[in-house]
Amino acid sequence: MTAKPTILQDLPADLDRERLPKHVAVIMDGNGRWAKRQGLPRIMGHRRGVDALKDLLRCCRDWGVQALTAYAFSTENWGRPFEEVDFLMTLFERVLRQELREMMRENVRITFVGNLDALPQSLRAEIERSMAETRNNSGIHFTVATNYGGRQEILQACRAIATQVQQGHLQPEDIDEAVFERHLYTAGVGDPDLLIRTSGEMRLSNFLLWQMAYSELYVTDTLWPDFDRAEFHQALCAYQQRHRRFGKL
Repeated sequence: MTAKPTILQDLPADLDRERLPKHVAVIMDGNGRWAKRQGLPRIMGHRRGVDALKDLLRCCRDWGVQALTAYAFSTENWGRPFEEVDFLMTLFERVLRQELREMMRENVRITFVGNLDALPQSLRAEIERSMAETRNNSGIHFTVATNYGGRQEILQACRAIATQVQQGHLQPEDIDEAVFERHLYTAGVGDPDLLIRTSGEMRLSNFLLWQMAYSELYVTDTLWPDFDRAEFHQALCAYQQRHRRFGKL
């Protein structure tokens, strides 16, 4: 019998609890390649990717990370084969329906950001229900970027602010970073301290372009379905070796 790997429940001793990132963002890349390497259909990679995300969410909770934001579906992902997109929409809906009770039990607050109006009506209903029921939870804040694009987010914020100026509700000289951030999808969420991208790709892929101005970036060759607590541990170790000066000395 093959021994099971040790699951790190408690914060590893080599990590400083006082220097953990408050907010971690993840670009979950490599589900399709993982499935191909296993000789499986691409959809099986997405199913395994959901399991990896659920474990990371619980790991963040266990170790004291306050917020996790996951890039679940980009505005560009509509260009994938219809069968894959349809499967993803159905998977999102089913996972939400099945996991809501557990999220309530674990005190998770879930928020969805992006152009949600373009999603299937049944999925939007589950999204609205999950956000409403978890709104007052005080545990980890789990944000899911769905039909999200950073450029589109910035454009819609500009349009909303321009409309307020046109209507006389806002003066141009009053527009500052705080005003702009209030019009982003992520208003109230806070900027990520650490971005993790799997599968070795070194680009932001239109994700949180405004919010990640000073985020620390960590890229690993590990494919997302294989990203576990040991991998997260390595990412946090790398983060704690950084010196975050935010442009200052």
